[in-house]
Amino acid sequence: MKTSTARRIWLNGTALLLSAVFLFPVYWMFSTSFKDNSEVLTKDPVFLFTPTFEHYSTATGVDLFWTFVGNSLLVTVGAVLLALTVALAASYALARMRFRGRRGMVLAVMMAQMAPWEILIIVVYLNARDAEALNSLGFLTLVYFVMALPFTIWTLRGFIAAVPRELEESAMIDGCNRAQAFLRVIFPLLAPGLMATSLFGFILAWNEYAMVLVLNKAPDKATLPLWLTQFQTNFGNDWGATMAASSMFTVPVLLVFLILQRRVTGGIAAGAVKG
Repeated sequence: MKTSTARRIWLNGTALLLSAVFLFPVYWMFSTSFKDNSEVLTKDPVFLFTPTFEHYSTATGVDLFWTFVGNSLLVTVGAVLLALTVALAASYALARMRFRGRRGMVLAVMMAQMAPWEILIIVVYLNARDAEALNSLGFLTLVYFVMALPFTIWTLRGFIAAVPRELEESAMIDGCNRAQAFLRVIFPLLAPGLMATSLFGFILAWNEYAMVLVLNKAPDKATLPLWLTQFQTNFGNDWGATMAASSMFTVPVLLVFLILQRRVTGGIAAGAVKG
């Protein structure tokens, strides 16, 4: 009993310590965004202060700020929806159908999932240039869609494979065709997988910097990651405005995670090991 209690205390204490280490930079970023410049540029840390929204006004006052927001939302939501639509069909085929080359396709999906996309930047740029698609939000959306697709297929394949075939066959015996059986029987059971893959795709497209830096250099075709880098030149050492910009950039990801977090962890784990 004493050993069990001591072990529990040690594990909980370690978890709290690690949580504090990981969360402190986030806390400091948000708190700094609400501090006055005199409280930011001081040698002694300031923990008690009167909040100010001056830095947020400075950050949102950047030219084309709302254009950047709209561009980021457009390419992020577009890439996630495209990845989910294509991955549902592809993962169903890999999990339920038997055809020549199926194993090779599964291997190709795994390899694409592990590949670092940074090594393909030059190839993607040349393709965009030849297709006259530079500074195109549509082409950028397609790039993000392709980047998120392998993980989405692999995760959803595991969920579909975990659904007993008997349920689908029973629906087809009752008069459903294959598409109706999928929509009425399998699709409602994929909620954890859809949430996990949606979060992954959202974070990937929302945070991606290298591709948009190379493909979309026009100011009105940029996204928020490029907007965030402007603070290094436009505002110099205005750390309050920089932290306000970083906070606004982080909030959407935190909100999406908080909304989906109940199913995300189980979704990723289940989709990775089943099937």
